[in-house]
Amino acid sequence: MTKPSQADEALDAPPETFEDLGLGRGLLRTIQGLGWKQPTPIQTQAIPLILGGHDLIGVAQTGTGKTGAFLLPIIEQLGEPIPHIRALVLEPTRELALQVDKALGEMLADSPLTHAIVYGGAPIGPQRLALKHGVDLLVATPGRLLDLMGQMMIYWRDLRFLVLDEADRMLDMGFMPDIERILRRLPMARQTLLFTATMPPEIARIGRDHMLEPEEVTIGFNRSIAEGITEWLYPVRADQKTALLLALLDELHIESGIIFCAMKTGADRVGEALRKRGHTVGILHSDRSQEERERTLQRFRDGEIPLLVATDVASRGLDITSITHIINHDVPRAPDDYIHRAGRTARADAKGDAITLVSPEEERSLAAVERLLERRFERSVLADFPYRGDPLGRPSRGAARKPPPSRRGGGKRRGRHHGPGHTRNR
Repeated sequence: MTKPSQADEALDAPPETFEDLGLGRGLLRTIQGLGWKQPTPIQTQAIPLILGGHDLIGVAQTGTGKTGAFLLPIIEQLGEPIPHIRALVLEPTRELALQVDKALGEMLADSPLTHAIVYGGAPIGPQRLALKHGVDLLVATPGRLLDLMGQMMIYWRDLRFLVLDEADRMLDMGFMPDIERILRRLPMARQTLLFTATMPPEIARIGRDHMLEPEEVTIGFNRSIAEGITEWLYPVRADQKTALLLALLDELHIESGIIFCAMKTGADRVGEALRKRGHTVGILHSDRSQEERERTLQRFRDGEIPLLVATDVASRGLDITSITHIINHDVPRAPDDYIHRAGRTARADAKGDAITLVSPEEERSLAAVERLLERRFERSVLADFPYRGDPLGRPSRGAARKPPPSRRGGGKRRGRHHGPGHTRNR
C-alpha cells in the first residue's frame, strides 16, 4: 500500500536551492556547471525522500525535472565505483533511454562512477562488452535487458536502486509482463522509485506488490494542460485533413513543430504530402531504423528540420524546449496521450499552440479527451478553406478571425500573420 508523502511534514520550509536538499559538494559543483539554478518541485520533494531511503512513487508530467529527481540522489549515495550494477533505470523507449543516459553522462562528468545503456534496435555486441567491463549504473529498455539476462550477462547481487520511469507509458506499450519478469529476478533489498504521469490501477498494483511502504509525491494536477499552451480545434472531414493541415502550415510558418499521426502509414503519407509541398520534414516512428530515428531527432533539435511527423513514440519524454506548435493530425485514441502530446510545447515557461484536427469519426475519442480535461473545446474554422459541407453544422460561418500565431525564439509571441482567418464556435 502507498501512503501520502510526508514531505510537507518533514520540510516545514521547503528547500529553495540544491544546497538545501542534502546533496554533497561534488554533486553541487556538477549541478552548478550544468547551469541549474533552482530545483523543480518534483526535485524539491523527491530528493530528500530518496536520500532518506524511502521507496517513492512520483506522479508528474514530463518536463518537470524528474530525471534529475531520481538520478541526483542515486549518484549521491553510490559513492566509489565497483564493477557491478548497483542502479537500474528502466525506460519504455530507446529515445527515452538515450535521453536519460545522456543526462547521466553529464552528471557523471567529474565522477569515477561508470554507466552504460542497453536497448533494442542496436548491435548487442558493444552493449555486452560494456557490461563485461562492469558498470555502476545501467539504463535499459525491457526487451533488450531480458535478452541480456537470458544470456547470463547481468547479475543483480549488488543492486541497490531500481527506477521505473514513465511507468504508465510502459503499461500502454504492453511491457508490464516483461517488467514483472524483471522484478521477480531482482533482489528484494533494494530501493524502488516509480515515476508516472498518470496512476491507472495496474501502476498502483506495482506499488502494492513490489515496493516497501512507498511515499507518494504528486506534482500539480496531472490531468491538465500547461498554462502557456493555447489550444485550437478544427473539425474537418477525414479526407480533407491533410489539405487543411497544409493550409494551416501556409499561415503559421512554423519553425519547430511536431505533427502527430495515429498510424505509421499515416505518418509516412502525411510526411510525403508535406515534402511535395516544399516543407522540410522528418518522420519518426517505430518502423524507422534506430540510426535514422536518432539522426532525425538530432536534426530536429538542431533546427535543421522545422517539422517532425511522428506517432506517439515521440509524445513523451523528448527533452526539446524550443517546440512552438503541436498539431494532432489524428485525435489520440488514449485521452492521456493528448496531454502528453500537448506537453511537448510550452516547455520551460514558454508559449505554444496545440492544434487538433478532428473528423466526425473521431468525435467519440475527442469526447473522451474532453471528459478527462473536464471541459469542452472551442471549435474553429479556417476562413477561405474549401470545406465540403460546414464542419460546424451551421447555416453560416460568421466573421472570420486570424489563425493561431507563429511562435519563434523558444515560444515568444509574435504578431499574427495576415491571411485566412477562422471562426470559433463553442
